[in-house]
Amino acid sequence: MKIINLKTNHIENPLGFDLSKPSLSFVTCDTNAKKQVAAQIIVALDKEFNDIVFDSGKSEEIDSLAFKLPIDLRPRIRYYWKVTVWANNGDIATSESAWFETAKIDESWSSKWITPELDSVIHPVLNKEFNIEKSIKCARAYVCGLGLYEININGQKCGEEYLAPNFNAYDKWLQYQTYDITNTLEQGKNTIDVLLGNGMYKGRFGLSRTENLYGDKFALLCEIVIDFEDGTSLVINSDETWKSRKSKILSSGIYDGEVYDSTFNEQTSYEVREIDLGTDKLKARLSLPVKMKERLKPIEIITTPAGETVLDLGQNMVGWIEFKTNAPKGSEITLQYGEILQEGNFYRDNLQSAKCEFKYISDGEEAVVRPHFTYYGFRYVKVSGYHGKVNSDNFTGCVLYSDMELTGHIETSNPLVNRLFLNALWGQKGNFLDVPTDCPQRDERLGWTGDAQVFSGTASFNMDTFAFFNKYMYDIAREQEVREGLVPNIVPVAGTGDGCSSGWSDVATIIPWNVYVQYGDKRILEQQFDSMKAWVDFIKKQDDNSGSRRLWITSFQLGDWLALDGENPNSFAGGTETGFIASAYYYYSSRIVAKAAKILEKEELFKEYEALASEIREAIRKEYFTSTGRLALKNQTAYIIALYMDLAPEGKVERVINDLRERFKADKNHLKTGFIGTPYLCKALSENRCNDLAYTLLLNKDYPSWLYAVTMGATTIWERWNSVLPDGKISGTDMNSLNHYSYGSIVEWMYRYMAGINPVESKPGFRHIKLTPMPDYRLKYAKASYNSSVGLYESQWEISEEGNLSFRFLIPFNASATLILPNAKLENVKVNSKLLKETDLNSSKSNENVIVELVSGSYEFYYVPKVAYIKYYSTECSYEELVKNEESKKRLVEVLPIMLPDHMIGKVGDKSLRELSHMPFFPVSSDVLDELDKKLGEIKVNID
Repeated sequence: MKIINLKTNHIENPLGFDLSKPSLSFVTCDTNAKKQVAAQIIVALDKEFNDIVFDSGKSEEIDSLAFKLPIDLRPRIRYYWKVTVWANNGDIATSESAWFETAKIDESWSSKWITPELDSVIHPVLNKEFNIEKSIKCARAYVCGLGLYEININGQKCGEEYLAPNFNAYDKWLQYQTYDITNTLEQGKNTIDVLLGNGMYKGRFGLSRTENLYGDKFALLCEIVIDFEDGTSLVINSDETWKSRKSKILSSGIYDGEVYDSTFNEQTSYEVREIDLGTDKLKARLSLPVKMKERLKPIEIITTPAGETVLDLGQNMVGWIEFKTNAPKGSEITLQYGEILQEGNFYRDNLQSAKCEFKYISDGEEAVVRPHFTYYGFRYVKVSGYHGKVNSDNFTGCVLYSDMELTGHIETSNPLVNRLFLNALWGQKGNFLDVPTDCPQRDERLGWTGDAQVFSGTASFNMDTFAFFNKYMYDIAREQEVREGLVPNIVPVAGTGDGCSSGWSDVATIIPWNVYVQYGDKRILEQQFDSMKAWVDFIKKQDDNSGSRRLWITSFQLGDWLALDGENPNSFAGGTETGFIASAYYYYSSRIVAKAAKILEKEELFKEYEALASEIREAIRKEYFTSTGRLALKNQTAYIIALYMDLAPEGKVERVINDLRERFKADKNHLKTGFIGTPYLCKALSENRCNDLAYTLLLNKDYPSWLYAVTMGATTIWERWNSVLPDGKISGTDMNSLNHYSYGSIVEWMYRYMAGINPVESKPGFRHIKLTPMPDYRLKYAKASYNSSVGLYESQWEISEEGNLSFRFLIPFNASATLILPNAKLENVKVNSKLLKETDLNSSKSNENVIVELVSGSYEFYYVPKVAYIKYYSTECSYEELVKNEESKKRLVEVLPIMLPDHMIGKVGDKSLRELSHMPFFPVSSDVLDELDKKLGEIKVNID
């Protein structure tokens, strides 16, 4: 038995984070035991655990997902901790030690904010020299630089992160970082150099694309604390004794890139002065560091028809190119970044006003070169001015994203579906640089709240997002505080105004709830409850001011953004009535607040918001449903929301399901949903016995569909369903990002429904799951793994040539699952080579399924389903489907008295033969159809 994944506040060995409410978690694995019966956590001030500050003793009350540490933490202290677990079979294990180190907490700052006595457009280096004459025990640097900064000591970069101090609402709070510089300092003379760049703080940024959104001056606050072996200390403060000089960076910007002049070597020293930014907004970091997580080599060096030299990284990625050069002095090497080629040539018009360039002026020395204060979203890089032959050995794509552990993986028998999963994952990597952005390449790159909300489920399966979203939710709350509960569409606001909208602003309730269910740590609800409640109260105030109808129909709404069913082709809002969407989210968020209040034992608030939610749902039913259950709106998104959010009147769900199927039939079984409908689309279908339709939508390859982009060579998710047209031409330059993760929300459905790894709200953090794999004959197999807070889950299914089913599951220690085997007979099911009914497993029948209660362990199930997972052609298939297959077409020609002319196939080809037989132009008798069914029934539907 082993204990792994020791984390504090969901971060492994956090240094200098805000740990005001420390929560410890761990995972037990490699054991045949099923449950934790007791545990002990010990915290000490030394690695040897001689100086113990907390000992829980052997306790049955320790929650491995979130143990609240009941001690007051001291500033600038490293705490060591370990855990011992007792299992139900007698196994005992003790972990290796982990640690967390506090920042300054409530210590006052002796350092001062300083700014260089230079023109504000000149990128400075602020520096300080000092001597060390004693043996060092440990040393830390506490730093915040504005806009962005890199700190170097004795010529060595401190830390592995980039783009510090990250991006947040700078006007409301500022983060400082902590660096362990013990091994960087030397005996004798030491030099600190802090390089500053514009970033989002003072560079061109935001929807206005203007400068100085948060400030117009570079600034630095730096406090270095050195503890010596003799017990004394030395503090180096940023103050007016520091100096500054001009750096080699001539310009930098998030959108436009960077110019680095290596020939510039002016050593003139300039004064610095104090600047009054105060320290009241300072807070120990919440942001995970942005790190270089992967390195990619170009897969091809292209010479375009226009004569350009272009690197193809093979993957739309985010970060920058690092390259080697020994070009002659004064040579200018320029890299331009783009997402796509057009007619074989380099292209970047869809990046709008963003230049996305890096220019390097060589000093004649051999060098490895990279930017410092920008990043790019790209697959292709145009190289100009490079000395010598451009080859892949000298160029590396450096992939940047927030330091999150990868936790999920999906694989199926369909390579296109596998690529779709990777596209969503790469979209997450590229847009999770501290803030969940809409896109990483054009002149935007902002924290659009709707994008983050709809993708949060997928994101939290793919990666451990607790700390990432915890920081973003803090930003949400801070922006709300000055807006009477309103949640802006973009957070941090970055000068974009106070607009709000349903689906976007509901980020304030939905992400905290999703994070709680995913990780089982109610600390996120405790932190965000006031924010969650304030958002619902804001809507209710609007509702009350317009007559208390319990509908939200008064404000501008973004609607089902970029849906394809709008009457006006120039409208981005889609065709679903925005008042219906807004009112549905009003209900949904009210329900979440009620549930959160219940968990936090706020009983009166639970009753209040539960009652409010009931009133809203009743109002929606009166406004939008007839007495027979017919929904007044006919859009895919309207039906999907009605089902997913449980809005249909009692006893009328079947009507909505049937009408939804008719809607899709009319739409030729293709989606038309936008940002609001798409995340819930397949989930609502699978939850309501339309799993076949969910798979159809997943596996469609023509526009509009998820796989259309994959067939067009996409390596990330597109902003639009047709961002690139079938001829390879980009569909437009207005709002056309090729790395826009929102539609990647389908991956959550793949984890939860295709593979069946479904968390249960009443037992959050995957302590117990509803294991509901839903196979489909169009895939031969599917498998998924998820490294949850409680441990590793695995789910795999496979369909044999005969259409029989086999499953493999892994349930982690201290967890359990309710397995639902589809289309099964209890007496036929085998588990681990034994008949299920002859084992000790608790099993039962339910409709067409078999239910089995599982505890920790590995399982293999096999059975012959009631109906084989093979599809044969029949007269219930569409005419179009039948004539595409040569064998079935041959049978049609043999039996049918008449075939549809080609020009009719596009009009009615989606109808089945039996439907067509009722039409005057296709007179086919039922006897003929019955004969045809016998012949078609011999032909198995091919799996692509």
